[in-house]
Amino acid sequence: MGRMTDAFTLLLQAADLLPDGVRTAEGGTAEDVRDCGWRHDWEFAFDLLLAMGRARSLPPPYWGLLADAAGQVGRERTARWCDWRRGEAERGGVRAELVLAGADAGWRTTPFAGDGRLRPMWDIGLRTATGEPSLAVAALWVEDEPFLAPGGAAAVRLAPLTPELWQGVAVGDRLALYESAVPGGSARVLGIVASFRA
Repeated sequence: MGRMTDAFTLLLQAADLLPDGVRTAEGGTAEDVRDCGWRHDWEFAFDLLLAMGRARSLPPPYWGLLADAAGQVGRERTARWCDWRRGEAERGGVRAELVLAGADAGWRTTPFAGDGRLRPMWDIGLRTATGEPSLAVAALWVEDEPFLAPGGAAAVRLAPLTPELWQGVAVGDRLALYESAVPGGSARVLGIVASFRA
């Protein structure tokens, strides 16, 4: 069995995958990540690499290296986020503003973890032959919040289980969330996340 690559080496390998000229909003570069090696400051290197991913689309292996590194150092939510971003780089996704139904109006009465494990159904405008809604499944990631409670609102990311069903979804569309026969929330599409193209 081969030796496991240490987390900082994985971060340096991710830095090597960055296209020339990529910078964070604050001006951080891949060279800054490499400089962290001299100071043994893997946390700052990690934060720089995550920020690089906000600046532009990056390839799936980049996110895979970050996910592996995060897992090694016990940053489980970060590892899940990097896995999520790898999936977006491979298959694309949808960003939306979600408003959950209140506890008195919907099926859900408790908060849910916003780390991509919830896979509700969505009315995205598809219809059966008899005109009934044909629901599509997409996993749900809540941006910037660990949980979302009934009645709450947040920016979210959706990872369609069957991306081809979502090809007609466009910015401004209204989607209904279903966890039961009763609608559990409403989302407005903010953007379409394209898969990575070199």
